[in-house]
Amino acid sequence: MENKIRGLLLIAIMFGSVAAIPAFADANSVMNTTNTTQSSLPLPAYMLNNTIGTPSSGAVAVTVATDKPSYNDGDKVMISGTTRDYMSDTPLTLIVRNPVGNVVKVDQVQVGTDKTYSTTLTATGALWSAAGTYTVSVQYGSPDRSAKTTFTFTGSAVSSGPSTIPVDGTNSSVTYTITNGKVIDIKANPQSKSLIVTIQTTGDGLLTITMPRSLIDAKKSDGTDDQFIVLNDGQQNSQANETMNTSTDRTLAIPFKNGTQQIEIVGTFVIPEFGPIAALVLTVAIVSIIAISRKTGLRLLPRY
Repeated sequence: MENKIRGLLLIAIMFGSVAAIPAFADANSVMNTTNTTQSSLPLPAYMLNNTIGTPSSGAVAVTVATDKPSYNDGDKVMISGTTRDYMSDTPLTLIVRNPVGNVVKVDQVQVGTDKTYSTTLTATGALWSAAGTYTVSVQYGSPDRSAKTTFTFTGSAVSSGPSTIPVDGTNSSVTYTITNGKVIDIKANPQSKSLIVTIQTTGDGLLTITMPRSLIDAKKSDGTDDQFIVLNDGQQNSQANETMNTSTDRTLAIPFKNGTQQIEIVGTFVIPEFGPIAALVLTVAIVSIIAISRKTGLRLLPRY
């Protein structure tokens, strides 16, 4: 009897276990569904705000712009922009580079509480001599807060002088100034009645040269002043003009293009082959010959 009761209890336990399996399966299914739903929820706002380069507001971290797309020598360049963030103790770093990548300006600009900034530069001087496209880079704090823009610039006229340089082959000198270049030497050419100026350029520029009348001059047949002829690398320069004229000197302003190597100034007179010293030597020689001939009876011309 006891064996029968034990057998019935065992069968009841077995059926109960089978009936409980679907219930456990349903519970696990519910739990898995819950976990899946949670993983598809959007990330919290604080996680989005801390994601570098992906702000939740969609705002750009920093912007930069210039007030004009191009500038000439001496112009004011206004650079401005906005930032997404405001950091009271952090200035914005600004760097301007020329067309070949050299730094022409570095500045620290304060950002206002309205998250805007601006600064003004003057485009001129030796560092701004190159013409072309200039790049403005800004960074506000970390590298992910950076931006760039560009503008074009015509180049700055860098002046050298006034300087005085001796003229080869003479005892005279000339005074000059030159922009975007330098004078290598100046020579007098009696055959062409000209001065030959050798230059080295860094851009389009202007040579202003003051020449003594005793060195070179240009005269008409009636004795009045005539115009000089100016040749840039053998080509006549019609833009050259006389800017000053005195009783002792004449000044020419001669524009040139980048790459010009030689400027020739042609007049009607240049220091002759027999300069002052040579003329003095010749005079002394003639006097000496006359004196010797009188004492020795030497005749320069045969007696008939």
